[in-house]
Amino acid sequence: MNNDNALNANVGLKLRGLRLQRNIKQADAAKDLGVSPAYLNLIEKGKRVMPFPLLWKALRYLEQDPEQFMSTLGEGRVDEALAKLLDEPLLKSLDIDSESLQSLSAEPKLAGTVAALFNLYKNTRTQLENVLAQLNVEERTRTQGSPSGNGLGNTPGVRFDYSPFDEVSDFLEKHRNYFPELEEQAEGLRRDFRLEQQITSSQLTRMLEERFDYKVRIERANSGSSVVRRLDLDARTLTLSPDLTEQPLKFQIAASIGLMVMDREKLVERILGAGRMRHGETERLIKVNLANYFAGALMLPYSEFFREVQRTRYDVELLSNVFGTTYETVAHRICNLSDPKRQGIPFHFLRADIAGNISKRYSGTGIRFASGGGSCAKWAVHLAFLNPSQITRQYSIMPDGTTYFCFAKVQLQPIEGSIVKGTAYSIGLGTHAENAKYLAYGLPTNDLRKDAIPSGISCRFCERTDCNQRAAASYRFAFAFDEYTKKDCFFSPLLVHEKEKSERNGNPEPDGNGADGSEKHDSLDRAARRRKGSES
Repeated sequence: MNNDNALNANVGLKLRGLRLQRNIKQADAAKDLGVSPAYLNLIEKGKRVMPFPLLWKALRYLEQDPEQFMSTLGEGRVDEALAKLLDEPLLKSLDIDSESLQSLSAEPKLAGTVAALFNLYKNTRTQLENVLAQLNVEERTRTQGSPSGNGLGNTPGVRFDYSPFDEVSDFLEKHRNYFPELEEQAEGLRRDFRLEQQITSSQLTRMLEERFDYKVRIERANSGSSVVRRLDLDARTLTLSPDLTEQPLKFQIAASIGLMVMDREKLVERILGAGRMRHGETERLIKVNLANYFAGALMLPYSEFFREVQRTRYDVELLSNVFGTTYETVAHRICNLSDPKRQGIPFHFLRADIAGNISKRYSGTGIRFASGGGSCAKWAVHLAFLNPSQITRQYSIMPDGTTYFCFAKVQLQPIEGSIVKGTAYSIGLGTHAENAKYLAYGLPTNDLRKDAIPSGISCRFCERTDCNQRAAASYRFAFAFDEYTKKDCFFSPLLVHEKEKSERNGNPEPDGNGADGSEKHDSLDRAARRRKGSES
């Protein structure tokens, strides 16, 4: 463990030195490398393992030769780096033993070359994954057809799978989900109207009428309509559904006030700046997200909320009672605590339905989410539906070795006493495993690697070879199987040594010492002879 920490620190220190030599700001480097500044800062401090794909990308970005970089890490470091590389799931399938590893380690240049070639392969594989996603979207476009009926459709932008929702997620992560302009406006309104810790819908209604000269009406939508809130700028009215209970009612009024504040102060334009969005819908979606952010800031003021978060040790259920809001609202607000002077623990956020669809996501920990909304069935946010009345907690470990502590709770909102008519969502929060000790929901562990549940991003892009709940084959492996060998899941890739063992057990050599080399290397003919023998 000490060697691992020393290697991490050495790699991070060297990368930081290279960045400073080129006068590159940490924020700019993080943006170009596609990670958050906080994550890059932890890497440079040696507090995070540097994934090899990211290291390879960073070395190219800093115009550094991989072999030269590896040679500067100190005596014996190349060996350790190679050992970490061979721990990759893809290379595990080659069944390289310690003797072979020792032979490679004796040649530092060769070890560095192997590492460089493997990372080049992983980058190429990532590009292939993007091409597959593009082809999938193009196929859907052709299937749907175009207005002219030629069946070709309109070709999307350069990155076909990059939706407006992905662009909004990237925008929030770029700003670390913290907007001081909205915090100031919300705090000013709370101060002007002398609001207490818990606010009511009637107080927010008074604010709307006195400050913005709007009228609030409670009116059921037309038959067949599911609209719960409509803000009419011309008539200066806010119409709300009578089906809204107090907590969601407060949130909708607060979000409406946020829209009015942003329009009056032109906050969206100030926050977006001169940046150009790739999709026409993105700016409006960002405005919706900012209005919801404002609602959270108005109902859960930063200073008081931060103090209570520290006192309760991130007890989301208790916090929802203290402030009179929903579990989901508190979970969202916990992800906003990025004020440099009063900074909270970084979290990622997920909202999933019972079918496994992800409808909201935010990565404040550097965790990757698959495009398209899919995820891993081993995640706590999905398992929470098995015990909807309890908090589901777990440690999880990703294929690259990163560990997280995650917890989730199901939030039910029935309509007319029926969950089928209403909604059922699982709200999940996660942070790096070392932060679990600061949480009220934290689990004790003596061996994190043993207690953590092996998980991934999504089945299609998962590197795990031993998952018993795969729902699809991974693009990261060639789909191959042996009808005589059964793994615990059909879609798990069959490793080389697993197949060879099966063939050896079922096919004894023709002579005692197995001297017939041709039969060793002709598995197809051997399988055919085996089937023929069984028929006889």
